[in-house]
Amino acid sequence: MTLYALLFYFFALITIGSAFVVVSTKNVMYAAFSLMLTFFGVAGIYVLLGADFIAIVQLIVYVGGILILILFGVMLTNKITDSEIKTGVWQILPSTIVVGLLFGILFKFMVQTKWHIENTTVGAGNGLQQVGSLLMNEYIIIFELLGILLTIALIGAASIARK
Repeated sequence: MTLYALLFYFFALITIGSAFVVVSTKNVMYAAFSLMLTFFGVAGIYVLLGADFIAIVQLIVYVGGILILILFGVMLTNKITDSEIKTGVWQILPSTIVVGLLFGILFKFMVQTKWHIENTTVGAGNGLQQVGSLLMNEYIIIFELLGILLTIALIGAASIARK
């Protein structure tokens, strides 16, 4: 087994294990810190795939911005840190079935198309240029609509928080 495969399995194990802790723990603080570890694992997988730009964006946007905001919100609110999330068989069983079905569909897709990780890597030198070119040429409408959607979400969150 190569070093690349070992690193991939290491990051995959970290990502899957911490994501399981996020959805199965009853403590909000543990869930938030496990989510941070999940984001770091995903960023590590992006680095292994050669998508350095996406890995850096993952770290800056999710870990640096959103997750730190969640952690500060949880830590500064005493009622949230003392509360426990109620989960039981009625919540876990349907989600397990849905995740299993999605995994089966993904596995079938991977087997049918003979999908390999080597085919999805972006060139190390042109990765950033390719992403920028695709965003500004082919996907400009989606990029602009996403900006509008995020602005609407920000306005909605501000109006809910004001109440």
